[in-house]
Amino acid sequence: MSNKAEPTVIKKYANRRLYNTGTSTYVTLDDLAEMVKSEDDFVVMDAKSGDDITRSVLTQIIFEQESRGPNLLPISFLRQLIRFYGDSMQSLVPSYLDFSISSLTREQEKFRDEMAKTISATAMGAMEDQVRRNMQMYERAFRMFSPFSGEEAESAGSDAKGEPERASKGADTEIESLKRQLSDVQTRLDEISRKR
Repeated sequence: MSNKAEPTVIKKYANRRLYNTGTSTYVTLDDLAEMVKSEDDFVVMDAKSGDDITRSVLTQIIFEQESRGPNLLPISFLRQLIRFYGDSMQSLVPSYLDFSISSLTREQEKFRDEMAKTISATAMGAMEDQVRRNMQMYERAFRMFSPFSGEEAESAGSDAKGEPERASKGADTEIESLKRQLSDVQTRLDEISRKR
């Protein structure tokens, strides 16, 4: 036997107020719309007559949503739907629409899964590209501030693996050369400032 929970009863009073008997609170059409979206089953009963008025309340929710926009139902669809009232096909329309919306709902889950996979793959690709660009930028900046440049860095690196002392001496020589160049630049700047 199915242990499915009974739908929550919503009572509608003459003053148009809606009362949720499950939570013992008054609710709005927006609250009912949220219940529909979260798949909480409910029925709306007229408090005075006891009639089931769920269909008219759900239609009212759709009307409220459509009046706020963005619209979900195209005008051509609404016109065609109105034409079916009183038509010989009227009895087939509810089952056709129910089947169509059920199919759309099933496809929606597949579509969401595919979109999530696509977005995830795209995001991963974009992230990898960004990491690659960051690494290239880091390497360029590192080369700029490194005492060695390009090939010198590679040869010093290979020397450092095999002959640490020679690499260290090469680095010391390069540093000394840079210090001399810096000192020359400083001397020239001093001379220029004295002339002014």
